[in-house]
Amino acid sequence: MEPLKNAYNPKFFNAFLNALEEVKPQLDKAMFLAAIFIPEWKQMELKERMHHIAKTLYHHLNTDFRIAIHEIKSLIPVLQKHQISGGFEYLFLPDYVEIYGQDYLVESVASFEIITPFVSCEFAIRPFIIAHPKYVMAKMMEWSFHPNLHIRRLSSEGCRPRLPWAMALPEFKKNPSTILPILENLLNDEMVYVRKSVANNLNDISKDHPEIVIAFTLKHIGETHKTDWTLKHANRNLLKQAEPRIMKAFGFGNTAQIDVQNIKTSATKIQLGQDLHFSFDIINNSKTETLIRLEYAVYYLKQNGILSKKVFQISQKNYAPYSINKIRRKQHFRPITTRKYHFGLHKIAVIANGKEFDHIEFYLHE
Repeated sequence: MEPLKNAYNPKFFNAFLNALEEVKPQLDKAMFLAAIFIPEWKQMELKERMHHIAKTLYHHLNTDFRIAIHEIKSLIPVLQKHQISGGFEYLFLPDYVEIYGQDYLVESVASFEIITPFVSCEFAIRPFIIAHPKYVMAKMMEWSFHPNLHIRRLSSEGCRPRLPWAMALPEFKKNPSTILPILENLLNDEMVYVRKSVANNLNDISKDHPEIVIAFTLKHIGETHKTDWTLKHANRNLLKQAEPRIMKAFGFGNTAQIDVQNIKTSATKIQLGQDLHFSFDIINNSKTETLIRLEYAVYYLKQNGILSKKVFQISQKNYAPYSINKIRRKQHFRPITTRKYHFGLHKIAVIANGKEFDHIEFYLHE
């Protein structure tokens, strides 16, 4: 697979500089390219290249940030006129604002409203939140009512306490109360793209303050189908943890009439790189249709000899009265960068509506 950093190639820069030249007719494209393709360029990773482009751009825009940011805002419609739709390659534009706009709060935050429909400013806005929380969060509250879906999404995504690959917001990890009114405004948003951000923000909060998210969920569940979809996605970790109030809120409270039998694996020993195939019967002994959240847990052996549980979802659906359904799945044990395997005893167990049923053991070896 082609590394993402290679998106910054001569074709990309040719298109970008042709658009920039319309805003800056005196632009020296050859000098810009010479400043980009320095000897260190080949060794730079994606984010390093983005920062390098932003810093190069600084030397070709006006030295007065207030004029330079106007040039960047003028560049957006020109890029769109050239049929350039943005994307991660243009993250160096908000990066420029993050690096050079810290002393120009009003101008920088206003620029995000123009830039983010072209390329998201969710990373760049975070230092401004840390430095000026009252001003920026008031602006984000205003954006939560904006007619543009990308700007509404920024009001949620930009203040996620645990946004991946981004600067953390430690104060919001401690106290997310400032975020909640924004999320309430967007909970029933017409766009899934926006509601996914709301759900991810709430999921972030649940890792530090589960009680806040539980209360938020119980307050709003049942308002609309969109709200319920958002809340269910927001509570995915609490559902995995089988938090009783959340399980009951989404209709997964019944376990008395559910049974799991005949759990079997394809082998008692598998090699690293192989798949473990397993099957079981899910039984609904109730005389009524029953909603069942079906999962399985793999207990991975850790280096210290302790088994560590990881839960995987299978399905969420209604099962007919007095029904028996055969379920077949497989779990891979291929080497991946995010998991280190240790050879020895492992376990697998089936979970229905949060209740873990009998497990079965198997051995992983070289």
